[in-house]
Amino acid sequence: MALNLDGKKAVVEEVAAIAAKAHSAIAAEYRGLTVTELTELRKTARETGVYLRVVKNTLARRAVAGTEFECMQNGLVGPLLIAFSMDDPGAAARLIGEFSKSHDKLIPKVVSVGGQLYGSSELSRLASLPTRDQAISLLMAVMKAPIEKFVRTLAEPHAKMVRTVAAIKDQKQAA
Repeated sequence: MALNLDGKKAVVEEVAAIAAKAHSAIAAEYRGLTVTELTELRKTARETGVYLRVVKNTLARRAVAGTEFECMQNGLVGPLLIAFSMDDPGAAARLIGEFSKSHDKLIPKVVSVGGQLYGSSELSRLASLPTRDQAISLLMAVMKAPIEKFVRTLAEPHAKMVRTVAAIKDQKQAA
């Protein structure tokens, strides 16, 4: 069913609002996927915090105009779906990457992060970015390591003395 002018404006406004808040965007060709497979992809996208939408290319170009994903405009050719990562930058890349492994008809075309346009070869690199919780835990581990080492260094002379006294005690008991 064709959209009237008001419907098209609503789609452009909705996608533009999402694009303004998103961390990264991926456009992938979905030609050949069944309705069941697309429904499965949409369900997984909802669960992982990814906004997924099939939009006509002209409407998508208008929606991303004025956002950091404006660089994607020339790559929006053919039947594409657009996935926006809302929570962490790698969420859409993980979704599209995992789904395209089991469904070869889903082909990533354009990847955009931080106003930069990348080819589909960068999808795996973006997917390997840690989530927010993983990044915080890595940062905390890096911050905690020097303190732990300092405390172990301070405690070592006392521990060495206790081990020496215990060894002398064991030696005297054995004799």
